This record gives sequence, C-alpha cells and structure tokens, in this order.
Amino acid sequence: MPSIHRRQFLQISAAAALAPTLPACSAEQVVIDTSLPVGPFGAKSTAEEVTEGLDLSGKTALVTGCNSGIGYETMRVLARRGAHVIGTGRTLEKAQKACANIEGETTPLALELSDFNSCVDCAEQAAELGKPLDILILNAGIGSFYEFELINGIEKIFVINYLGHVVLTMNLLPLVQAAPSGRIVHVGSQMGYMRTPEGGIDFDNLRGEGEYEASRAYGRSKLANALFSLKLSQMLDPAASTSNVIHPGFVKTNIGRNAKGIAGFFYNRVAPVIQKSVGEGAATQVYVATAPALEGVSGAYFEDCNPVKVVVPNHIFDRELADRLWRETQQMLGNYL
Repeated sequence: MPSIHRRQFLQISAAAALAPTLPACSAEQVVIDTSLPVGPFGAKSTAEEVTEGLDLSGKTALVTGCNSGIGYETMRVLARRGAHVIGTGRTLEKAQKACANIEGETTPLALELSDFNSCVDCAEQAAELGKPLDILILNAGIGSFYEFELINGIEKIFVINYLGHVVLTMNLLPLVQAAPSGRIVHVGSQMGYMRTPEGGIDFDNLRGEGEYEASRAYGRSKLANALFSLKLSQMLDPAASTSNVIHPGFVKTNIGRNAKGIAGFFYNRVAPVIQKSVGEGAATQVYVATAPALEGVSGAYFEDCNPVKVVVPNHIFDRELADRLWRETQQMLGNYL
C-alpha cells in the first residue's frame, strides 16, 4: 500500500474510532433559542470580533486557566478592551508568565483546582484587591485522557472541572454581587449532554464505586458545570447578577496533550483540520461575559455565540437534578463553601 494511502487509512480509522467520544455537529443537537437575544455572531466569530467597539474600562474580570488556550485568549481580549483581568494558573509562575505577555492591566494569581484550600486562598487574594468582580469566567479544566484517580476520595475529573470551581465561585460570590451587573460564565461542553452516565450524574459512582470510563467522567463533570450554572441562576437576582454556561466548540488547544495511541494520533494529526482557532473558541465565553444585549439573561446555555435549546435527550436544564447535585456538593465540600 503506498504510504499516502496508508496515512489516509489511518486518519479515517482514527476518526471512526473516536467518533463516539467527540461532539457531533451542533446543528443536529441544538436549535437557537429565539426567546432570548440572538446576536449577529456565529461559529466562525472571534473573541476580538464579538467585543469590537466595547469599552470595558473600569471593569474587573477573573479568568481561570489563563496561561494557555482559550483562557489566555480570553484574558488578552478582555484586557485589550480595557478590563483589569485577574488571570489564574496552576502555579503563580505560570500565571505571571501569561500576564507578563498581555498588553493591559492584569494580576496573576495561583489557583490549583484540585486543592480546595488553594481555591479559597485565590478568592481571598482577589478580594484583597478591593474591587467588585464584574466578570467571572470559569474556564480552566482537564480533558478525558486520564486514568482513574481519586482526590480526597472523589474522582479526579469531577474534582478539578467541577468541585474546585464551585469552591472558588462561592467564595467569590460576594464580589460578583457587589458589581453593578456581575456575570458568571461557566465553560461547559457538548459532552455534558452527549456523553454522560445514565441519569446524567451517577451519584453512586463519584468515589469510584463502579465502572470508570474517562469520556463519561468528563461528560459528567461538564454536565455538573451546567447544572451549577442553572442552580446559581435560581439563587441570584438576574437584575444584578447572572450565571450562564457555554460550549466553546472543538478548539485547537492542548487539552488532548495527554492522549496516547490512536486518540493521540487523532488529536495531533487529524483534529487540527476541523478544529476552531483559539480566537473562535474564546468567542462564546467572551460574548456572554460582555455583550450588552445579554444584560439580565441568566440560566441559559450558549453555543457558537447564541443561546440554544438542546433537542436530544439531556439534563442541561434539569432543575430537580441541579437541586440534588447542589445538596450532594454541599455535603462533599462542607466548610469550603
């Protein structure tokens, strides 16, 4: 077999093998929610485009995971529009390096989401700046290419993608509520409705009691992000503070850096052809965090810069499940809240 044909065969085989774990075309899964403001932007819009003409001077934003990918781009664009951006990294050194490369006002902070004490410390350091928090973008997280591991007795992906951000958010909530119109943006994923355990959240398996499948663990964590956003939207007065969740798209970032074998081949060789650019990937969260048209919109789900309804079976807007998750979360986190 000629080498070119063999490479093509391997690419097709890799894509086919990974198809069950990758998001399908948005058009097949969601429809635009016309009951909410629909803007002029879409899948190919960039973070710079959706903020063109905006002046964010005087506003303070906090972006988790600022040292790479869409987190870095989000911080860069917000700072370029005049916002003071608090950027967090897993270490202070990583955050400092990222902030040093940004034009505009930035403050680096350390945030290790697997360490709840670090989450509390980060919130306390943000509060010491003495400024209300106009924008909170919960961007950081890990992908599904991890072996099973427990952190303080709870599955690792769930801890980092969900619980750590809950601790940070609840400790920052007074700052968000002190802003004239504070916005919280949760970075979820289509996997939160396409690749979850039966029932959405398998509460009897959060500590590794049953079977572990990394892609479903990731989907579970992203559904938890969406349900937390929904719960917050019920707790907050939308006239003063809002909470929404977004899917950034399949973006060219380092989230697949730990992928091996056929998955690694796909992410490193095949996926770049179909992925969004970092600018396109950051667009939805930046738009939801800043668009004047979205003032007062809360409890919504966005893809490609537009509010959407999921038309396949899902738990994204399941209030009963959100309530149960919140009760379980309070028990897991205790005094950290």
